[in-house]
Amino acid sequence: MFAFFDLDQTLLPYDTQELFCHHVLQQQPWRRWFLASFLPALPLAALRIIGETGLKRLFLNYLWRMPVTELTPLVETFVWETVQPLLYPEIVKELQAHQAAGLTTILTTASPDLYAPAIARLLKFDHCFSTKIDLVRKSRIPFTPRLIGPNNKGTAKVVAMQSLLPEGRPIPGSHAYSDSHADLPLLRLAEFPTAIHPTPRLASECATHGWRTLFPPRPFQTKTQQFRHTLRHILGL
Repeated sequence: MFAFFDLDQTLLPYDTQELFCHHVLQQQPWRRWFLASFLPALPLAALRIIGETGLKRLFLNYLWRMPVTELTPLVETFVWETVQPLLYPEIVKELQAHQAAGLTTILTTASPDLYAPAIARLLKFDHCFSTKIDLVRKSRIPFTPRLIGPNNKGTAKVVAMQSLLPEGRPIPGSHAYSDSHADLPLLRLAEFPTAIHPTPRLASECATHGWRTLFPPRPFQTKTQQFRHTLRHILGL
């Protein structure tokens, strides 16, 4: 039996990519100038001229020329000072209950493996699957780091875990948690799916199939407030 967990907006109320950007810019504020090349790309992404993979690579340019050796201490302080205080206590308790019951727990996220494995270690997951960034044989981080394999999102999450999974769906006695309809393939793996503050499309699926929904308290109430928080994070404010 398994317990599958998405990360961003599932275990905590924010996207960890924006939080890590904020953490880095708080330490090295001069790096926010690199984002000048990212912000103009947002309208192109909205028009689907730039795909999600290209946008993710371009967003990481705030790390440009950073020595790879600097990542480890930055990630360590990020996990303890930023991520740990923001985790939903209710969802962490669910994770801990599954761990106590002997389920194999898996963190699967589209966030990069720059820091996702460290979050998995903090929460004592058995396995972690994340988007792989190519830093092999790199002394400094490139302007647009290359991805190894696909963006770990949607069906890619299921494919990445395939060697661990038994035949047949849904997997009896297993649980899955996510906030997004993009994770429907993940949620359908489990006998007991749970949606955390679901997107409208996911909420519709929950209503149709009788899936559980949870709404732990968040530090924002509206989409506008959420956008303001996101903007402050990616600008390091």
